[in-house]
Amino acid sequence: MDCKHEKLTTYIYTYACYEDERSLCALEMRSLFGKESQTNILESHVKIDPSRSPFIKERLAVIYEGQSLQNLIEQVAALQVTGETFKVYYVKNGGHVKNEEKGIEYRRAIEKEIGLHINGEADIHNPKRVFGVMNVNGRWVFGDYLKSESVWFRHQQKPHSYSTALNTRVARAIVNIAIPVPSGIKAIDPCCGIGTVLVEALSMGIDIVGSDRNPLILGGARENIAHFGLSGEVKLADIRNITNQYDVAIIDLPYNLCSVISPEEQLEILQCARRIAKKVVVVTVELIDELLINAGFYMIDRAVVKKGSFTREVIVCK
Repeated sequence: MDCKHEKLTTYIYTYACYEDERSLCALEMRSLFGKESQTNILESHVKIDPSRSPFIKERLAVIYEGQSLQNLIEQVAALQVTGETFKVYYVKNGGHVKNEEKGIEYRRAIEKEIGLHINGEADIHNPKRVFGVMNVNGRWVFGDYLKSESVWFRHQQKPHSYSTALNTRVARAIVNIAIPVPSGIKAIDPCCGIGTVLVEALSMGIDIVGSDRNPLILGGARENIAHFGLSGEVKLADIRNITNQYDVAIIDLPYNLCSVISPEEQLEILQCARRIAKKVVVVTVELIDELLINAGFYMIDRAVVKKGSFTREVIVCK
């Protein structure tokens, strides 16, 4: 099929993150979309399920756009919705539109006006299809609306955890940074601990395996995965003994009091990671740039994640 003249769909994403997560959020944006936004809005032709990201709130797939609301309404009047009910939802844009300050009555009036011009059956309580209307970057847009589900939040309630493990929001973002396009990718978490990264990746349908050299925590990792109805391979293995090849490895370098490792051991882990994977995302609480260079890596992007006085770095390497 000749797609040369097919118009690419514009997707509008709204974002929200804490100040301590801003660097990580920007790295996730660059990984998923090839660019970042300085506002809470990102526009792209790349289609991402908003529930993949802990920072994306919603997605609007643009069908019509106009310079004025009236112009948009005229275009919406051509829309036929058959075989399913619909509702219209006003997507707030961080207060950038003066009239948004008028509050809910203003937004509901626009939802009603747009809805009245759509040819179809409206159902505000249980619609099969949700449309969004939004004022963004100086124009009005209308399209299919999808709200993000906080999957990471549900994963906080897992049977096993420990205080120094990655939190689920950070783990989910790291998975997106490591594997922005999951199709055909084989991944490994060779220092998987209790499986926080594995749970996030498996919940996105990513082909990932986990391993760890500590037999005492593998049962907890397997229980955490099963607790959420997921299935994945978790093996007892030292990274030095792994021979399979992977597209991506995610390495959360051991750092707690029970897993004190020397710079020499860190270098060995990194060298092994480079041997088994084409791309490696490293999570560290220490400055390891020199070790990464010595292991033969090129550092292509990075972010800082803070939690109080505790700081982690996320480094993308090839």
